[in-house]
Amino acid sequence: MSLDLIIISLIGAMATFLLAKRNRFDGIRASTSLSIIAYLVFYAANLNVELYSLVFFGSTFVGMSAPKRFGLYTQFIAALIFSLLFEYLVPLINGYGGALGLSAFLSVCVCHLGILMGAPRSNKNAF
Repeated sequence: MSLDLIIISLIGAMATFLLAKRNRFDGIRASTSLSIIAYLVFYAANLNVELYSLVFFGSTFVGMSAPKRFGLYTQFIAALIFSLLFEYLVPLINGYGGALGLSAFLSVCVCHLGILMGAPRSNKNAF
């Protein structure tokens, strides 16, 4: 498990989560605008643009999928789960789209099931 993918996943999910709570931004606008900015930053920094932008874009799915249901702590855990699932599902699934969507869905689903089963829940109105 590489630390850079975890950090990029956390930044993408948390930034989308926080931006989606602002006026004039919903989850889709937050995801697309942050993904474009991240792609430009990765390209300008001459990093692994394809991999990093995919991880960032996939993590924005996590950030936009539950801004009204999750708090910061739950969003943080979902982003960590996403990075783990992304690392291990991409080699098994043909095409990045399926791996991104499935990883994001499973990470949010696991956190939501955890809350339903009594896991500690973070404050939804922290920001």
